[in-house]
Amino acid sequence: MPDIKALTVRLHGADGPLLRVKGRVAWTLDNLIRAGERGCTPIDHPAPRWSDYVFKLRKAGVTVETVDEKHGGAYKGEHGRYVLRSTVEVIEEVRQ
Repeated sequence: MPDIKALTVRLHGADGPLLRVKGRVAWTLDNLIRAGERGCTPIDHPAPRWSDYVFKLRKAGVTVETVDEKHGGAYKGEHGRYVLRSTVEVIEEVRQ
């Protein structure tokens, strides 16, 4: 699927506000929409600044839950799984 360049969505139902995002923020929202309840992790969907993209979505009024998960391996620790909690209707998408 081609990379998304811009995404326009309606938040929180039929009377909710429109939101237009571009670039990596649009890519992040697109991934969250497609992932549904399983959510996304930077491990499964590599990108340099997931936390920043999610921060920008939250600032714009999108509800995204962070679920802390443990992981093993040589570098044991925790990572965040981001789950979209807002109702989002895609109005327009621009792909390359």
